[in-house]
Amino acid sequence: MTNYQNTIETFAALRKAQGGSWDHINPEYATRMKLQNRFRTGLDIARYTADIMRKDMAEYDADSSQYTQSLGCWHGFIGQQKMIAIKKHHGTTSKRYLYLSGWMIAALRSEFGPLPDQSMHEKTSVPDLIEELYTFLRQADARELNDLYRELDAARESGDQAKEKAALEAIDNFETHVVPIIADIDAGFGNEEATYLLAKRMIEAGACAIQIENQVSDAKQCGHQDGKVTVPHEDFLAKINAVRYAFLELGVDNGVIVARTDSLGAGLTQKIPVSRSTGDLAHKYNAFLETETVASAEDVREGDVVIKQDGKLVRPVRLPNGLYRFKAGTGEERCVLDCVTSLQNGADLLWIETEKPHVGQIGGMVDAIRKQVPNAKLVYNNSPSFNWTLNFRQQVFDAWSEAGKDVSAYERDQLMSVDYDTTDLAIEADQWIQSFQADAAREAGIFHHLITLPTYHTAALSTDNLAKGYFGEEGMLAYVTGVQRKEIRQGIACVKHQDMAGSNIGDDHKEYFAGEAALKAGGKDNTMNQFG
Repeated sequence: MTNYQNTIETFAALRKAQGGSWDHINPEYATRMKLQNRFRTGLDIARYTADIMRKDMAEYDADSSQYTQSLGCWHGFIGQQKMIAIKKHHGTTSKRYLYLSGWMIAALRSEFGPLPDQSMHEKTSVPDLIEELYTFLRQADARELNDLYRELDAARESGDQAKEKAALEAIDNFETHVVPIIADIDAGFGNEEATYLLAKRMIEAGACAIQIENQVSDAKQCGHQDGKVTVPHEDFLAKINAVRYAFLELGVDNGVIVARTDSLGAGLTQKIPVSRSTGDLAHKYNAFLETETVASAEDVREGDVVIKQDGKLVRPVRLPNGLYRFKAGTGEERCVLDCVTSLQNGADLLWIETEKPHVGQIGGMVDAIRKQVPNAKLVYNNSPSFNWTLNFRQQVFDAWSEAGKDVSAYERDQLMSVDYDTTDLAIEADQWIQSFQADAAREAGIFHHLITLPTYHTAALSTDNLAKGYFGEEGMLAYVTGVQRKEIRQGIACVKHQDMAGSNIGDDHKEYFAGEAALKAGGKDNTMNQFG
């Protein structure tokens, strides 16, 4: 017997036990509503999706071609349409996640209006968006199941037993749109207690994976901007501990922590940690500081900070704003130490924020990390902040030059030009871009590839195209040819926007509740019927 039929029988028995007072409740309708709401709470979602991530991580460890992907979504509707599209085009949501970008929350979801990615937005907007995304994904489940219920009813009405069986199998084998969200908590929005409190809210909203970075919370910058300031390892590990305690307190024992290091692009620190013995974490962190030797008390100025380092007195170079500077060229070494330390102290995955998408550079750091933590793996930002076209054309140019191939027809600094679009170099660069994720998963330990803010750009691009035509000579034709006709011919369900917003679900529920007296919206005069 199917799960659908089992649930009907369970509700039928429950109705019978009420001595007739529930006779107006249809067990099959109750079953349909229950199956449409598989996840009762955000914690149900967090536990379910954490198990998915752990399974995917193990499969990647066994076979690097089994990497995972996501796109950043700034609204529940965007996340919903993404997952609907994935199921339509690829047949399964397997190994496809959502990413929640702090950058996009700052730019699009703050009550202050658009803000830079500097942790100035309301911290509550992070769990609010997680909850919103899952609300829309659960509604996608309800809508798709509702369509299957209608197919089942139609098959029964026509007496087609084969279609009835197929509909029942589709209901029982239904794959949810609910997938893991990797959620950005920035630098924790305060101290470790603040981090813990926010992490709890995020997990309660459904987050199974929390990404946290090692920047100073009140000086946080976008990973692709200048002026980044890191914290000592002890401070960062305290926040990793805070997130783990939040997972454990809420019963999400498989929760995933993504430790992000910005050290590659961060040349500053706010604090000099206390070293208690040679070789401890503070000693290693301080060894990267740019210092000046202090020979005597005469070398010390008023207000100077002096530390003993490897048996010598040195003065760390301090800027007018009180921050301390790291030695130039130490970024990669600091990244490796950050990553090893994080993994050895509770983190599950790494995020290295780089200045360009270069498999060799990323792979070199991962190789160094794996000498100490063999199963280290990355979440990597395929960032829109990179000029992908120029970067990869230059990488091909450099590879050709090194191989002795003639590159005299190309000017390296001008390779973004449309004049190069049809050249052999540009074609090979596009092939490198196309295979970047598979190459980096294989050669650079990248388990999860994401684009942080793609839907920010797609919204701007599609709006620009529509505005250009609609307010110009094309008028209404711009919408019809650029949007609606494409929706119809590409089978985009959202063309029936009333149905997407829940009109058919509401009609069916009204019938469950009120029977023939239900006032429905989807009758013959509903213009949605024009779309078939």
